[in-house]
Amino acid sequence: MIRVAVAIAPEVRQLLEEDPTQLGEFIDEIHDEDLADLVELLGQEEAVKLLGAVPPEQAARIFERLDEAHQGELVEQIGLEKVAPIVIEMAADDRADLVSALPEAMGETLLENIERVDPEAAAEVEQLTKWPDDSAGGLMTTDYVSVSPSMTVAEVIEKIRHEGTQAETVYYVYVVGKQGRLHGVASLRDILLAEPRERIEDVMTEMVHAVSPTMDQEDVAKTMAKYDFSALPVVGPGQKLLGVITADDVMDVLTEEAGEDVQRIAAIEPTEETYFRVPFFTFIRKRVVWLIILFVGEFFTGTALRSYDHIIEAVATLSFYVPLLISTGGNSGSQSASLIIRGLATGEVQISDWYRIFVRELGQGIVMGLVLGSIGAARVLAWGDGTMFAIAIFLTLVSIVCVGTVVGSMFPLILRKVGLDPATSSAPFIASVVDVLGIVVYFQMAQIFLAEVIAKAGGH
Repeated sequence: MIRVAVAIAPEVRQLLEEDPTQLGEFIDEIHDEDLADLVELLGQEEAVKLLGAVPPEQAARIFERLDEAHQGELVEQIGLEKVAPIVIEMAADDRADLVSALPEAMGETLLENIERVDPEAAAEVEQLTKWPDDSAGGLMTTDYVSVSPSMTVAEVIEKIRHEGTQAETVYYVYVVGKQGRLHGVASLRDILLAEPRERIEDVMTEMVHAVSPTMDQEDVAKTMAKYDFSALPVVGPGQKLLGVITADDVMDVLTEEAGEDVQRIAAIEPTEETYFRVPFFTFIRKRVVWLIILFVGEFFTGTALRSYDHIIEAVATLSFYVPLLISTGGNSGSQSASLIIRGLATGEVQISDWYRIFVRELGQGIVMGLVLGSIGAARVLAWGDGTMFAIAIFLTLVSIVCVGTVVGSMFPLILRKVGLDPATSSAPFIASVVDVLGIVVYFQMAQIFLAEVIAKAGGH
C-alpha cells in the first residue's frame, strides 16, 4: 500500500514553493497521522513552512503526532516565540510532554512564552510536569468536560457542545462538586438517552474506577484494558479530580512497554528513540554489555565440554550431537520464558503460582521431550550408531527439554521476586544456562549407557 505522505509530497512541495496560502485547503481532508508522516518526509525548512502555512490548531494536531526528537528539532528551527501559539493549541498532556522533553533552559523559555499568551495553558503544564513521566500523573490530561451535580441533562449537553472541541474526550462527563471532588461519571450514551430535565446526579454512576497519580503507567494500562475503558480519571487526596487518561495514551504505553520487553528479551538495553535516531555508539554501548555477559557465560559451556574430554576422545561420535542437543534445550527454555514473561506482564500469572507453573511446564517438557527424543533416537539408528547410543540420545533429549522448560519458566519468576524486570531473563541468557546443564546431562547419560564403549576405547 502506497503511503499517503509519499503520494502527496510532490504537490505539497510545489504549493510550498508557489502558493503556500493554498496549502491549508489542500491538506484539510488528510488525516493528521498522514500529515505527521509527511512532515517526517520533508526537509526541516519545508516542514517549518508547512506548519507556518496552516492555522495553529491544525499545526498543533500534526505536531502532537511527531516523536519528541523531531518535535525538539522543529522547535529550534521555528523559534521558541513563534512555536508558542502552536504549542498552546496542543492537548495539555502533549504540551507538558514537549516542555519536559526539551533541554531545561529551552523548556523554561518556551513555558514563559506560553504564559505570556495563555497563563492557563502554562499552569496546566506546571501541574502535569510535576509527576513522573511513567506514572498516571504523567499520562493524564486536564482537557476533559466536568459539570456540577445540580446541572440538568440539557445543560450538560450544551456544555459538551461548547467545550467539547477543547476536550480530549467527550465520551465521559465527570461530575465534580466542591473543592474539585469527583462525585461520579456519566457516559455520553447515558446522557443522550436521559430526559433533558433530569439532573445529571441522577444519571451519573457513583461507583467510579479511578487511579492515583503515582500509579505506574503499566498498571494503568492493565486497568483500562481489564475494564475496557476509553478514559480513566486520576484522583488525588479527598477524591479530588486531577485529570483524565485516555485510550490513545494507553496505546502509546502498551507499544512502548512491548518494545522495551522485546529489546530486553533479545538482550539489548531498551532505547526510547527510533532505530535510525539512536546514535551508532549508543547502540554499541547498549548491546555490547549483554554480549560480553553472554560471551563470558558461554565460557562455562566450554569448561563443561573440556571436563568430558576423555569421553569425547573415546567416542568421537558424541561430539556430533552436541549442537543438536543444546540448541533443543535452549529453544524449549526460551519458549517457556516467553510465555511466563507475557503472563506476568498481563497479570495472567503471579509469583504465587510458581508451583502450578512448575508442574505444568515439567509435564509439557516430558511430553515434548518424548516426541523429540523419539525423533532423535530414530536419527541415531538411521546413522547406524547403535541401540545404546539411541537410548542415550532419547533420554538426554527428554531430560534437556524438561530442564529447559523448568529453568525458562522459573527464572522470570525469580527475577520478579527480587524486584527485577522479568524480561531481563533474555532468551540468550537462558539458552546459555541450559547449554551448560544440557552438556552435563548428555555426557552423564553417555557414561551410563556407553560405559563399555568408553572403557574399550580408553583401554586402547
